[in-house]
Amino acid sequence: MFDLLLKIALLGVSLSMIGFLYRLIKGPSVPDRVVALDAMGINLIAIVALASIVMDTSAYLEAILLLGILSFIGTVAFAKFLEKGEIIENDRDS
Repeated sequence: MFDLLLKIALLGVSLSMIGFLYRLIKGPSVPDRVVALDAMGINLIAIVALASIVMDTSAYLEAILLLGILSFIGTVAFAKFLEKGEIIENDRDS
């Protein structure tokens, strides 16, 4: 029974990725696309975690941490780009 619930949750999270992919492609503005990309990263973490639980292994826990760090860095970089128009500032005097 528990295995069936995990597979249903995995299916639901995977289907939500389709909605986020639509918002990423069709989004009316850049911030909508950034939010969709961030949500896709969170869903990818959830898919790996659920797959790890279904397979009864802890081998993917490092991948979950890596995906979380990369998703966070990507979101911060996009937010800085949207605010200032550049990610890496070369001039430190301003």
